[in-house]
Amino acid sequence: MGRAVTLEKVQKPHMSTFFDSATTYIESTPGAAERLALWNAFRSVGLPTVSDEVWRYAPLSQLTLDSFQVPTSPGSFPSSALSDKLTKNASFVIRTIDGFLTDSPSLPSGVTATVVSSGVSLGERSFLDRYGDDAFALLNGASSPGTLEIRVAAKVHVEEPIFLVHAASNSSSFPSVHVCVEVGAHIDIIECFVGGRGSLVVPLSEYELADNASLNLATYQQLNATAWHVARSTALLHRDSRLHQSVIGLGSHYNRSRNDAEFLGTGAENELRTTFLGSGEQVHDFRSHQLHKIGRTRSTLLSKGAVSDHSRSVYTGLIEIENGARRTDARQTNHNLLLSSTAHADTVPNLDIRENDVVCAHASSVGPLDEMQRWYLESRGVPRDEAERLMIQGFFNEMTDSLPGEVAHLVELEVGKILASTHVVAS
Repeated sequence: MGRAVTLEKVQKPHMSTFFDSATTYIESTPGAAERLALWNAFRSVGLPTVSDEVWRYAPLSQLTLDSFQVPTSPGSFPSSALSDKLTKNASFVIRTIDGFLTDSPSLPSGVTATVVSSGVSLGERSFLDRYGDDAFALLNGASSPGTLEIRVAAKVHVEEPIFLVHAASNSSSFPSVHVCVEVGAHIDIIECFVGGRGSLVVPLSEYELADNASLNLATYQQLNATAWHVARSTALLHRDSRLHQSVIGLGSHYNRSRNDAEFLGTGAENELRTTFLGSGEQVHDFRSHQLHKIGRTRSTLLSKGAVSDHSRSVYTGLIEIENGARRTDARQTNHNLLLSSTAHADTVPNLDIRENDVVCAHASSVGPLDEMQRWYLESRGVPRDEAERLMIQGFFNEMTDSLPGEVAHLVELEVGKILASTHVVAS
């Protein structure tokens, strides 16, 4: 929860540039009254501090909003080898720059991509009701140029993936995305974040899957090492719907990703996998909340990552099962690999179960490379550096094997590049 303070009394003297650019932009947009309501809510909540439990691991003392401005138009698309490689042979590519949709590509039959008002939430809850205590979500709702809504018509099965490239070229970027998959439909979406030198990038995404709908989603964040990335997503899962979500974070100085799911119909399933590799002074902060409102639903969470140099990671996962949600099957696992004596990882799995007839489990681990495994490889003639590379590669294989081929190859290359400049300490 943020502090109950006002921006005028506490924040404005320290962020006048950001404050002025935001209010100027908001007042010039259609629907300014709705945006101003969210802006005022942000002013009331205020930025979080490390005294707030959900932010206590974040390097918020380094974040000064006055370093940023809210963009009024898209900048130039930054040069990106990642987006070039990822979309080289793609049939369907949608691009945004600083949250602005910059093209209107042809899409498969039954799929539309339109820009709708920001600050509107899917489902029955209002935006303020869902995100009223989240300062960064409120900033997105007030400052995003609009929400990109991708809609898949009922019973449409899209054979080829749609690529969604978000580029950040201004000092701040507020991408907003809704994916609506109607009854019996299926789609694969591959999303990546690039650019972001010295930027604040605050994406907000929602996914609503109707009865028997399915979505395979892979999100790859490789922003510049100077960027701040604070992302949040919410999935609404109806009867027999299936969401497979992979979130990969390798870039940015501070990388925060919160991924929530609400189970609204029996038979709904969510498999969430988060992956990271920290180097330098990076902080990777992953959070998840699986809210089982209905019984006979299933969630599987797996978070695996490694930290080297002076980087650190945080995993906080909550499984919440409401009274009456019988026969729920919910599991979460978090494994962290320490590649240096100065790296650090925190893991905080949580269970909130208000029903007896469920299957629920959690597991976590933090530690260096296994000395016996490395000794075994070295005793078979494998050089130490190669043995360490093989062990780390094996650690990540479980995650990359589940990714689309286009993404898996690029992630493996980037992991190898980072590890090549990393001195691994096994114990």
